[in-house]
Amino acid sequence: MRLTLVILFITLALPIWAQQPSRAELEKQRMQILETIKQTEEQLASTKKNTKVTMGQLRAIQSKLAVRQKLIGNINQEIGQIGSSISRSNNEIERLKGNLKTLQARYAQSVRYAYKSRSSYDMLAFLFSADDFNEAVRRLKYLKRYRDYRKDQADQIRKTQTKLEAEISSLNTEKVKKDILLQAEEQQKEAIVAEKQETDYMINELKGREKELMANINKKRRDAKRLEDAVQKIIERELEIARKKAEEERKRREAEEKKRKEEEARLKALAEAREKNDRGAGGIQIGPETYKEQPKKETKVVVKEPEPEPEPTRPKTPVSKYNYEMTPEANALSNNFESNKGRLPYPVEKGFISIGFGRYNHPIAEKVVMDNPGVDIQTYPGAPARAVFDGSVTSTINIPGQGFTVIISHGVFFTVYTQLQSVSVQKGQKVSTKQNIGRVRANDDGEGIIGFQVWQGNVKTDPAVWLAR
Repeated sequence: MRLTLVILFITLALPIWAQQPSRAELEKQRMQILETIKQTEEQLASTKKNTKVTMGQLRAIQSKLAVRQKLIGNINQEIGQIGSSISRSNNEIERLKGNLKTLQARYAQSVRYAYKSRSSYDMLAFLFSADDFNEAVRRLKYLKRYRDYRKDQADQIRKTQTKLEAEISSLNTEKVKKDILLQAEEQQKEAIVAEKQETDYMINELKGREKELMANINKKRRDAKRLEDAVQKIIERELEIARKKAEEERKRREAEEKKRKEEEARLKALAEAREKNDRGAGGIQIGPETYKEQPKKETKVVVKEPEPEPEPTRPKTPVSKYNYEMTPEANALSNNFESNKGRLPYPVEKGFISIGFGRYNHPIAEKVVMDNPGVDIQTYPGAPARAVFDGSVTSTINIPGQGFTVIISHGVFFTVYTQLQSVSVQKGQKVSTKQNIGRVRANDDGEGIIGFQVWQGNVKTDPAVWLAR
């Protein structure tokens, strides 16, 4: 029963252990998080030149707080792994010390024995006291093995001492790393306390301008609604165009297939008619003699082409898993886009997600519920915007209050880039991954924020799950 429980525990624990990131992965994540904090601080410093507290500043510092919490979690994981490594090192050191002690005791015993029988006379007496020559040879081999044994003992002692010293050095290094991480954790906790105070100050400042804030919220809602409606109409129109194109392609292929089958049937009928005529031109044997048939008047053989068989019922081609009729090229592009889920680059080189996807309560006007069709990524004004995947520009539009918007088709998927001050692509143009498509505009507070959306057909999806982490 106890053995069964142990096996069950190991079976359940294995997936958890397998999911644990390695030390190298944790360190890489920590470096990436620190770089994110650095970029956020740089953007926050540039916006703080404006004496007025803005929503962008509040979101930046809130994002930085969230990233610091993530960093502390990462540090705790590293500290936990280092603690396990220290524990293993301590156990290994104790084991090596025990082995060294045993080896030293055995070696001392060998030395004492050798000291007692150190006289060459005793060695010779031991050899010559043998009963015969064969026994003397065996005694000589024994003395040689004994000498080699003592040498091996000395080598094992040296190797064990070397391993022990290396393990102690590794243990000390791990302890230093742990101390550094503990100090870093304390620094992050102190920074969080200071930033929480700064967040409270900003919220109070912004709440003092609640009328201005509400007017701005209502304006942004109207502008965003106009943009979302325009994007949805464009996407639905493109889907309809793609559907018609796929239907025309399907009909063309069916017509070609029908024509091919009719031609095959016609050629087959002609071949059968020729074979029949060839058989009729020869002699007919009646009894023992053969008579030639009298030449007949040439008659024209009219071959009636058979009616084409009705086409079997079959699914539309190509079969698309996206519930949209698509051409093979569009279907392949959709598959490629979907296979890169979680690995797409950000639409800007530097930035962080300041507002996530979907419904959320406004951080100041807490009773106001906002709805974001994508994610807002805070960056620098004038930063180059770039396509996240290969595709074709579906449309570029300009909505008052929202700047320019670029819509790129990736088969059944569409990516939308809003809040641009200028665009460098045009409708119908093919674009590649990370190709510049425009520049991010500055909003009323002088902050650069790009809106990014991902649509699957006419359904909005969370862009954060598509972007590389």
